[in-house]
Amino acid sequence: MNLFRKNNFQEESKSKIFVWTLFDFANTSYSIVIVTFLFAIYFKNVVAEGQPIGDFYWSLGTSISMLITAIISPVLGAIADYSAGKKRLLLFFTLLCIIATSLLYYVGAGDIYLALLLFILANIGFEAGLVFYDSFLPEIAKPKNYGRVSGYGFAMGYLGSLTVLALAFPFISRNLIKETFPLAALFFLVFSVPLFIFLRDNRKDVVPERSYIMIGISRVVNTFKNLRYYKNLALFLVAFFFFIEGVNTVIYFSGNYASTTLHFSIQELIIFFLIVQTTAIFGAVLFGILSDSIGQKKSIIISLIIWIFTILLAYFTSAEDAFLNKLFSGLSGIAPAELMKYSFYTVGLLAGSVMGATQSTSRSFMSALVPLDKKTEFFGFFSLFGKSSAILGPLVFGLASYITSSQRIAILTIIVFFLIGMIILFFVKEPPKENPI
Repeated sequence: MNLFRKNNFQEESKSKIFVWTLFDFANTSYSIVIVTFLFAIYFKNVVAEGQPIGDFYWSLGTSISMLITAIISPVLGAIADYSAGKKRLLLFFTLLCIIATSLLYYVGAGDIYLALLLFILANIGFEAGLVFYDSFLPEIAKPKNYGRVSGYGFAMGYLGSLTVLALAFPFISRNLIKETFPLAALFFLVFSVPLFIFLRDNRKDVVPERSYIMIGISRVVNTFKNLRYYKNLALFLVAFFFFIEGVNTVIYFSGNYASTTLHFSIQELIIFFLIVQTTAIFGAVLFGILSDSIGQKKSIIISLIIWIFTILLAYFTSAEDAFLNKLFSGLSGIAPAELMKYSFYTVGLLAGSVMGATQSTSRSFMSALVPLDKKTEFFGFFSLFGKSSAILGPLVFGLASYITSSQRIAILTIIVFFLIGMIILFFVKEPPKENPI
């Protein structure tokens, strides 16, 4: 009987993990189609009509949406902890993202303000929803498995990216770019449904004495006041703020960089993102297993070292007169312009291997550090620090690009954030491992 119950529990746990990861499979359709690839380029070339100001507007839309998300996330997390309403809030923000994304179909040349409004709403829906989605992790997995389960989620997400790119390819090949926006929304809708049907949210029958908003604000204020009791967690959040800065900037500007600096065609961009998404699947799973074996902290540091090397490789190969480009061009006989593109495919391979890994391992490390009774509230702070960095990162990149008139020089600013984050991370104490028995 006990064995039967144990097996039953294991099967239920596996099914919960699968349903949870399926949401990652769903929501990455928005990330790849809207944020990283198609809409980002559509906005610059069509909506902003190819004008340089398009970069500024894109970074502005990103920063505004991240600022709003950063402000509301801790409060929403505190409300969810008080009322156990994670799933309801996740549903609201998921629908906000899906509806706003589908409406991007109606955006055309010159519609900058409409495009920004819909993008900001969609991005708030996507990013705020992650607060509640991430906070399910401590409920569906044991601490010793946080790393690999988080990695499975990111791997499923990148698998979702490949799937939606395959579905979008017939539209892309016919230059029907805006048709891919409602396609991404539909994909998100269909594959997010199982989470809301099968994953339980332990609701509390609470009759609040005050409004939920006031309760949420008071809980956040109280957490700030008592933050001295969570010094280790606070230190990790500061480190996370800096190193995720670089990751967010790469995500928001990789397609733009390849298109503007390296003059990638739409077909070459597809190849680039296929490389990134494919290696990201393996990287997320590998680092998930690695973090459960050697610890999340060491795994994050390894990923940051790879990131720094990747950015340096991009810098030294992204111009015809760049050092490595001239060197390899002389050895191989390949024209410098072509070699730049081949080199950037290598950059994409390396970036993909740690893109999901850094985020996934950070999420599992956060799960290990956070007090369970405040898990959603602290994941709100996790979101606050992560989204705040996404406000600063694109603006620093954009400003450096404007001052130097070179995106290639601007990417060096990313290394600074990786280094600062890694140095602070050295002082974070990793919690003791759970007894495997």
